[in-house]
Amino acid sequence: MSLISLILTLIVIGVLLWLVNTYIPMDGKIKKILNVVVVICVILWLLYAFGIVNHADDIRVPQVR
Repeated sequence: MSLISLILTLIVIGVLLWLVNTYIPMDGKIKKILNVVVVICVILWLLYAFGIVNHADDIRVPQVR
């Protein structure tokens, strides 16, 4: 992923979050939860994009038969 597409994606996410916060009437607590969830998701996405956090390919889940 190029740096330009990364920056454009962050701008789009920021504008969408601003639009939701501005034009959709919600309780303050719900807005705060929504903002925290979006920020955590974006931080995780950035960590995966830069390769700081690897995907969970090494985690083995036992099969139930």
